[in-house]
Amino acid sequence: MTIDVAKVRKETPGCARVAHLNNAGAALPPRPVTDAVAGHLELEAMTGGYEAAEENAQAIDRFYDAVAGLIGARRDEIAFVENATRAWDMAFYGIRFAPGERVLTTTTEYSSNAIAYRQRDVQVDVVPDGPDGTIDLDALEAELRKGDVRLVSLNHIPTSNGLINPAADVGRLCRAAGVLFLLDACQSVGQLPVDVDEIGCDLLSATGRKFLRGPRGTGFLYAHRDVLTEIEPPLLDNLAADWHAPDRYELRPDARRFETWERYMAGQIGLGVAADYANDLGINAIAARIDVLSTLLRAELAAKPGVTVHDRGVLRSGIVTFSVDGRTPAEIVQAARARDINVNVAQPRWHGYDPDAVESAVRASVHYYNSEDEVERLLALL
Repeated sequence: MTIDVAKVRKETPGCARVAHLNNAGAALPPRPVTDAVAGHLELEAMTGGYEAAEENAQAIDRFYDAVAGLIGARRDEIAFVENATRAWDMAFYGIRFAPGERVLTTTTEYSSNAIAYRQRDVQVDVVPDGPDGTIDLDALEAELRKGDVRLVSLNHIPTSNGLINPAADVGRLCRAAGVLFLLDACQSVGQLPVDVDEIGCDLLSATGRKFLRGPRGTGFLYAHRDVLTEIEPPLLDNLAADWHAPDRYELRPDARRFETWERYMAGQIGLGVAADYANDLGINAIAARIDVLSTLLRAELAAKPGVTVHDRGVLRSGIVTFSVDGRTPAEIVQAARARDINVNVAQPRWHGYDPDAVESAVRASVHYYNSEDEVERLLALL
Protein backbone atom coordinates (compact mmCIF):
# COMPACT_ATOMS: atom_id res chain seq x y z
CA MET A 1 0.00 0.00 0.00
CA THR A 2 1.10 3.57 -0.67
CA ILE A 3 -0.32 6.86 0.54
CA ASP A 4 -2.32 8.95 -1.94
CA VAL A 5 -0.76 12.21 -0.75
CA ALA A 6 -3.02 14.45 -2.84
CA LYS A 7 -6.12 12.76 -1.40
CA VAL A 8 -5.08 12.95 2.24
CA ARG A 9 -4.01 16.58 1.81
CA LYS A 10 -7.41 17.38 0.34
CA GLU A 11 -8.97 15.74 3.41
CA THR A 12 -6.76 17.91 5.65
CA PRO A 13 -8.01 21.51 5.38
CA GLY A 14 -5.04 22.91 7.29
CA CYS A 15 -2.69 21.94 4.47
CA ALA A 16 -4.08 24.85 2.44
CA ARG A 17 -2.88 27.29 5.10
CA VAL A 18 0.36 26.03 6.63
CA ALA A 19 3.29 23.70 6.07
CA HIS A 20 2.74 21.84 9.30
CA LEU A 21 5.99 20.20 10.43
CA ASN A 22 5.04 20.05 14.10
CA ASN A 23 3.27 16.70 14.20
CA ALA A 24 5.19 15.62 17.31
CA GLY A 25 3.36 18.49 19.03
CA ALA A 26 -0.10 18.16 17.50
CA ALA A 27 -0.91 17.00 13.99
CA LEU A 28 -3.48 18.53 11.66
CA PRO A 29 -6.63 16.38 11.94
CA PRO A 30 -8.33 15.06 8.83
CA ARG A 31 -11.83 16.19 7.94
CA PRO A 32 -13.56 12.95 9.08
CA VAL A 33 -12.21 13.50 12.59
CA THR A 34 -13.24 17.15 12.86
CA ASP A 35 -16.64 16.37 11.32
CA ALA A 36 -17.24 13.61 13.89
CA VAL A 37 -16.28 15.85 16.82
CA ALA A 38 -18.25 18.85 15.57
CA GLY A 39 -21.25 16.67 14.76
CA HIS A 40 -21.46 15.30 18.29
CA LEU A 41 -20.98 18.74 19.86
CA GLU A 42 -23.79 20.06 17.69
CA LEU A 43 -25.98 17.15 18.74
CA GLU A 44 -25.26 17.91 22.41
CA ALA A 45 -26.19 21.54 21.83
CA MET A 46 -29.46 20.59 20.17
CA THR A 47 -30.59 17.63 22.27
CA GLY A 48 -28.59 17.59 25.54
CA GLY A 49 -25.42 15.81 26.60
CA TYR A 50 -26.97 12.62 27.99
CA GLU A 51 -29.37 12.33 25.07
CA ALA A 52 -26.57 12.86 22.52
CA ALA A 53 -24.50 10.13 24.17
CA GLU A 54 -27.48 7.79 23.94
CA GLU A 55 -28.03 8.59 20.29
CA ASN A 56 -24.33 8.24 19.42
CA ALA A 57 -23.66 5.24 21.67
CA GLN A 58 -22.45 3.12 18.77
CA ALA A 59 -19.91 5.74 17.64
CA ILE A 60 -18.68 6.19 21.22
CA ASP A 61 -18.28 2.44 21.64
CA ARG A 62 -16.52 2.11 18.28
CA PHE A 63 -13.46 3.73 19.87
CA TYR A 64 -12.54 0.52 21.73
CA ASP A 65 -12.50 -1.71 18.65
CA ALA A 66 -10.74 0.90 16.51
CA VAL A 67 -7.89 1.48 18.95
CA ALA A 68 -7.58 -2.21 19.82
CA GLY A 69 -7.29 -3.01 16.12
CA LEU A 70 -4.61 -0.37 15.67
CA ILE A 71 -2.26 -1.83 18.32
CA GLY A 72 -3.16 -5.53 18.22
CA ALA A 73 -5.03 -5.55 21.53
CA ARG A 74 -8.46 -6.72 22.71
CA ARG A 75 -11.20 -4.18 23.29
CA ASP A 76 -11.44 -4.97 27.01
CA GLU A 77 -7.77 -3.94 27.36
CA ILE A 78 -8.40 -0.36 26.18
CA ALA A 79 -9.38 2.66 28.28
CA PHE A 80 -10.22 6.15 27.06
CA VAL A 81 -8.23 8.76 29.00
CA GLU A 82 -7.97 12.51 28.46
CA ASN A 83 -4.29 12.52 27.47
CA ALA A 84 -1.15 10.37 27.37
CA THR A 85 0.27 11.80 30.59
CA ARG A 86 -2.86 10.93 32.55
CA ALA A 87 -2.95 7.48 30.94
CA TRP A 88 0.66 6.90 32.01
CA ASP A 89 -0.11 8.27 35.49
CA MET A 90 -3.12 6.02 35.98
CA ALA A 91 -0.95 3.01 35.22
CA PHE A 92 2.16 4.04 37.16
CA TYR A 93 0.41 5.32 40.28
CA GLY A 94 -1.65 2.12 40.36
CA ILE A 95 1.43 -0.12 40.66
CA ARG A 96 2.27 -1.24 44.19
CA PHE A 97 5.96 -1.03 45.09
CA ALA A 98 7.51 -2.98 47.94
CA PRO A 99 10.38 -1.36 49.87
CA GLY A 100 13.58 -1.55 47.84
CA GLU A 101 11.91 -2.28 44.51
CA ARG A 102 13.33 -0.33 41.58
CA VAL A 103 12.24 1.36 38.36
CA LEU A 104 14.54 1.08 35.34
CA THR A 105 14.28 3.80 32.71
CA THR A 106 16.33 5.52 30.00
CA THR A 107 18.45 8.65 29.70
CA THR A 108 15.74 10.18 27.48
CA GLU A 109 12.83 9.64 29.87
CA TYR A 110 10.03 12.21 29.59
CA SER A 111 10.14 14.87 32.31
CA SER A 112 6.54 14.30 33.47
CA ASN A 113 7.34 10.65 34.11
CA ALA A 114 10.51 11.58 35.99
CA ILE A 115 8.48 13.92 38.21
CA ALA A 116 6.12 11.04 39.03
CA TYR A 117 9.06 8.87 40.14
CA ARG A 118 10.18 11.59 42.53
CA GLN A 119 6.69 12.16 43.90
CA ARG A 120 6.33 8.47 44.72
CA ASP A 121 9.90 8.36 46.02
CA VAL A 122 10.74 5.14 44.21
CA GLN A 123 14.32 4.18 43.45
CA VAL A 124 15.11 4.96 39.81
CA ASP A 125 18.11 3.48 38.01
CA VAL A 126 18.90 4.87 34.59
CA VAL A 127 20.02 2.31 32.03
CA PRO A 128 22.81 3.82 29.89
CA ASP A 129 22.60 4.35 26.16
CA GLY A 130 24.22 2.03 23.69
CA PRO A 131 26.65 3.43 21.09
CA ASP A 132 23.76 4.45 18.81
CA GLY A 133 21.85 6.30 21.54
CA THR A 134 19.11 3.72 22.12
CA ILE A 135 18.78 1.85 25.42
CA ASP A 136 21.73 -0.51 26.00
CA LEU A 137 20.10 -3.96 26.05
CA ASP A 138 23.08 -5.66 27.67
CA ALA A 139 23.05 -3.10 30.47
CA LEU A 140 19.30 -3.56 30.88
CA GLU A 141 19.68 -7.33 31.11
CA ALA A 142 22.42 -6.91 33.72
CA GLU A 143 20.18 -4.64 35.83
CA LEU A 144 17.32 -7.11 35.60
CA ARG A 145 19.61 -9.89 36.80
CA LYS A 146 20.43 -7.90 39.93
CA GLY A 147 16.78 -8.27 40.98
CA ASP A 148 14.39 -6.02 42.89
CA VAL A 149 13.08 -4.50 39.66
CA ARG A 150 9.35 -3.84 39.76
CA LEU A 151 9.00 -1.85 36.53
CA VAL A 152 10.81 -1.06 33.30
CA SER A 153 9.54 2.23 31.90
CA LEU A 154 10.55 3.00 28.32
CA ASN A 155 9.70 5.81 25.92
CA HIS A 156 9.32 4.25 22.49
CA ILE A 157 10.31 7.48 20.72
CA PRO A 158 11.75 10.31 22.84
CA THR A 159 10.05 13.67 22.43
CA SER A 160 13.33 15.47 21.63
CA ASN A 161 15.24 12.90 19.62
CA GLY A 162 14.71 11.06 16.36
CA LEU A 163 15.61 7.60 17.63
CA ILE A 164 13.28 4.61 17.98
CA ASN A 165 14.00 2.44 21.01
CA PRO A 166 13.97 -1.37 20.52
CA ALA A 167 10.73 -1.90 22.43
CA ALA A 168 10.25 -5.56 21.44
CA ASP A 169 13.76 -6.46 22.67
CA VAL A 170 13.01 -4.72 25.96
CA GLY A 171 9.73 -6.62 26.18
CA ARG A 172 11.52 -9.94 25.66
CA LEU A 173 13.92 -9.19 28.53
CA CYS A 174 11.09 -8.06 30.81
CA ARG A 175 9.06 -11.21 30.17
CA ALA A 176 12.07 -13.41 30.89
CA ALA A 177 12.64 -11.55 34.18
CA GLY A 178 8.95 -11.43 35.16
CA VAL A 179 9.02 -7.62 35.39
CA LEU A 180 6.25 -5.17 34.47
CA PHE A 181 6.86 -3.20 31.27
CA LEU A 182 5.22 0.21 30.75
CA LEU A 183 5.69 1.68 27.27
CA ASP A 184 5.23 5.41 26.65
CA ALA A 185 4.04 5.32 23.04
CA CYS A 186 3.01 8.97 22.89
CA GLN A 187 5.12 9.63 19.77
CA SER A 188 4.90 6.21 18.11
CA VAL A 189 1.20 5.28 17.86
CA GLY A 190 0.00 6.52 14.49
CA GLN A 191 3.55 6.89 13.18
CA LEU A 192 4.83 3.32 13.00
CA PRO A 193 3.53 -0.21 13.60
CA VAL A 194 2.85 -0.80 17.30
CA ASP A 195 1.75 -4.34 18.18
CA VAL A 196 1.43 -4.93 21.92
CA ASP A 197 1.74 -8.71 21.61
CA GLU A 198 4.90 -8.43 19.52
CA ILE A 199 6.35 -5.80 21.86
CA GLY A 200 5.32 -7.66 24.99
CA CYS A 201 4.43 -4.61 27.04
CA ASP A 202 2.01 -4.94 29.95
CA LEU A 203 0.91 -1.31 29.79
CA LEU A 204 1.00 1.32 27.03
CA SER A 205 0.02 4.99 27.10
CA ALA A 206 -0.68 7.13 24.03
CA THR A 207 -2.19 10.43 22.98
CA GLY A 208 -4.71 11.34 20.32
CA ARG A 209 -3.37 14.68 19.16
CA LYS A 210 0.04 13.73 17.75
CA PHE A 211 0.70 11.22 14.98
CA LEU A 212 -2.70 9.59 15.40
CA ARG A 213 -4.27 12.91 14.23
CA GLY A 214 -7.08 12.77 16.75
CA PRO A 215 -8.60 15.58 18.83
CA ARG A 216 -6.56 17.36 21.45
CA GLY A 217 -7.62 16.35 24.97
CA THR A 218 -7.82 12.64 24.13
CA GLY A 219 -5.64 9.62 24.78
CA PHE A 220 -5.81 5.98 25.76
CA LEU A 221 -4.27 3.37 28.00
CA TYR A 222 -3.68 -0.27 27.10
CA ALA A 223 -3.55 -2.70 30.04
CA HIS A 224 -3.02 -6.40 29.40
CA ARG A 225 -5.67 -8.63 30.97
CA ASP A 226 -3.09 -10.47 33.05
CA VAL A 227 -1.85 -7.37 34.91
CA LEU A 228 -5.19 -5.88 35.88
CA THR A 229 -5.25 -7.77 39.17
CA GLU A 230 -1.89 -6.16 40.07
CA ILE A 231 -2.95 -2.56 39.48
CA GLU A 232 -5.57 -0.46 41.24
CA PRO A 233 -5.99 2.99 39.70
CA PRO A 234 -5.23 5.85 42.10
CA LEU A 235 -8.56 7.52 41.28
CA LEU A 236 -11.88 5.71 41.06
CA ASP A 237 -15.48 6.63 40.37
CA ASN A 238 -18.71 4.76 39.76
CA LEU A 239 -17.66 3.69 36.26
CA ALA A 240 -14.30 2.33 37.41
CA ALA A 241 -15.87 0.43 40.29
CA ASP A 242 -19.24 -0.72 41.63
CA TRP A 243 -20.29 0.63 45.02
CA HIS A 244 -21.71 -1.97 47.42
CA ALA A 245 -23.25 0.01 50.26
CA PRO A 246 -22.38 0.74 52.94
CA ASP A 247 -18.62 0.11 52.91
CA ARG A 248 -17.38 -1.90 49.93
CA TYR A 249 -16.53 -1.35 46.28
CA GLU A 250 -15.55 -3.74 43.50
CA LEU A 251 -13.27 -2.79 40.62
CA ARG A 252 -14.32 -3.37 37.04
CA PRO A 253 -12.69 -6.49 35.59
CA ASP A 254 -11.53 -4.72 32.41
CA ALA A 255 -9.31 -1.77 31.45
CA ARG A 256 -12.17 0.67 31.82
CA ARG A 257 -11.35 0.72 35.53
CA PHE A 258 -8.90 3.46 34.43
CA GLU A 259 -11.70 5.61 32.99
CA THR A 260 -14.08 8.10 34.57
CA TRP A 261 -17.79 8.18 33.91
CA GLU A 262 -17.67 11.81 32.78
CA ARG A 263 -15.49 12.27 29.73
CA TYR A 264 -15.11 14.16 26.45
CA MET A 265 -17.64 12.14 24.45
CA ALA A 266 -17.05 14.04 21.21
CA GLY A 267 -13.33 13.49 21.64
CA GLN A 268 -13.76 9.77 22.22
CA ILE A 269 -15.76 9.53 19.01
CA GLY A 270 -13.12 11.57 17.16
CA LEU A 271 -10.27 9.44 18.46
CA GLY A 272 -12.03 6.30 17.29
CA VAL A 273 -12.46 7.86 13.85
CA ALA A 274 -8.76 8.82 13.82
CA ALA A 275 -7.76 5.24 14.64
CA ASP A 276 -10.01 3.91 11.87
CA TYR A 277 -8.54 6.49 9.47
CA ALA A 278 -5.00 5.30 10.23
CA ASN A 279 -6.05 1.65 9.96
CA ASP A 280 -7.69 2.29 6.59
CA LEU A 281 -4.57 3.96 5.20
CA GLY A 282 -2.38 1.19 6.56
CA ILE A 283 0.18 1.79 9.29
CA ASN A 284 2.99 0.29 7.21
CA ALA A 285 2.25 2.70 4.38
CA ILE A 286 2.16 5.57 6.89
CA ALA A 287 5.52 4.55 8.34
CA ALA A 288 7.07 4.22 4.88
CA ARG A 289 5.90 7.69 3.84
CA ILE A 290 7.20 9.28 7.06
CA ASP A 291 10.55 7.55 6.55
CA VAL A 292 10.85 8.98 3.02
CA LEU A 293 10.23 12.54 4.22
CA SER A 294 12.36 12.37 7.37
CA THR A 295 15.28 10.77 5.49
CA LEU A 296 15.09 13.54 2.88
CA LEU A 297 14.99 16.25 5.53
CA ARG A 298 17.90 14.84 7.55
CA ALA A 299 20.08 14.40 4.48
CA GLU A 300 19.44 17.93 3.22
CA LEU A 301 19.99 19.44 6.67
CA ALA A 302 23.26 17.56 7.16
CA ALA A 303 24.51 18.90 3.81
CA LYS A 304 23.97 22.53 4.83
CA PRO A 305 27.00 24.39 6.25
CA GLY A 306 26.44 25.47 9.83
CA VAL A 307 23.57 23.02 10.46
CA THR A 308 23.93 20.15 12.95
CA VAL A 309 21.46 17.27 13.08
CA HIS A 310 21.19 15.87 16.62
CA ASP A 311 19.19 12.68 15.98
CA ARG A 312 20.58 9.35 17.10
CA GLY A 313 19.58 5.72 16.69
CA VAL A 314 19.85 3.15 13.90
CA LEU A 315 16.10 3.31 13.25
CA ARG A 316 14.85 6.87 13.20
CA SER A 317 11.40 8.40 13.41
CA GLY A 318 9.69 11.36 11.81
CA ILE A 319 11.09 13.64 14.53
CA VAL A 320 14.11 15.56 13.23
CA THR A 321 16.10 17.78 15.60
CA PHE A 322 18.78 20.22 14.50
CA SER A 323 20.52 23.51 15.28
CA VAL A 324 21.88 26.33 13.14
CA ASP A 325 25.07 28.18 13.92
CA GLY A 326 24.47 31.80 14.89
CA ARG A 327 20.71 31.39 15.41
CA THR A 328 18.75 30.23 18.43
CA PRO A 329 16.08 27.57 17.90
CA ALA A 330 13.45 30.12 18.97
CA GLU A 331 14.61 32.48 16.20
CA ILE A 332 14.30 29.71 13.62
CA VAL A 333 10.81 28.82 14.86
CA GLN A 334 9.72 32.47 14.74
CA ALA A 335 11.12 32.99 11.23
CA ALA A 336 9.41 29.81 10.02
CA ARG A 337 6.09 30.81 11.57
CA ALA A 338 6.24 34.12 9.71
CA ARG A 339 6.36 32.10 6.49
CA ASP A 340 3.51 29.76 7.48
CA ILE A 341 5.83 26.89 8.37
CA ASN A 342 5.25 25.22 11.73
CA VAL A 343 8.20 23.76 13.61
CA ASN A 344 8.91 23.76 17.34
CA VAL A 345 11.67 24.12 19.95
CA ALA A 346 12.83 20.89 21.61
CA GLN A 347 14.62 20.95 24.97
CA PRO A 348 16.48 17.63 25.27
CA ARG A 349 18.30 18.57 28.48
CA TRP A 350 15.00 19.50 30.13
CA HIS A 351 13.80 15.94 29.59
CA GLY A 352 15.46 12.81 30.82
CA TYR A 353 18.64 12.10 32.70
CA ASP A 354 21.35 12.98 30.15
CA PRO A 355 23.43 15.96 31.32
CA ASP A 356 25.27 15.98 27.98
CA ALA A 357 22.12 16.51 25.91
CA VAL A 358 21.89 19.79 24.02
CA GLU A 359 19.94 22.46 25.81
CA SER A 360 17.62 23.22 22.90
CA ALA A 361 17.16 22.45 19.22
CA VAL A 362 14.70 22.98 16.41
CA ARG A 363 12.26 20.08 16.13
CA ALA A 364 10.69 19.43 12.73
CA SER A 365 8.35 16.44 12.70
CA VAL A 366 6.92 15.21 9.41
CA HIS A 367 3.81 13.18 8.71
CA TYR A 368 2.47 11.30 5.72
CA TYR A 369 0.28 14.22 4.58
CA ASN A 370 3.28 16.54 4.30
CA SER A 371 4.69 17.12 0.82
CA GLU A 372 8.26 17.24 -0.41
CA ASP A 373 7.60 20.88 -1.32
CA GLU A 374 6.87 21.67 2.34
CA VAL A 375 10.18 20.10 3.36
CA GLU A 376 11.94 22.21 0.70
CA ARG A 377 10.25 25.36 2.04
CA LEU A 378 11.85 24.80 5.42
CA LEU A 379 15.24 24.09 3.83
CA ALA A 380 14.96 27.24 1.71
CA LEU A 381 14.23 29.29 4.83
CA LEU A 382 17.43 28.03 6.44
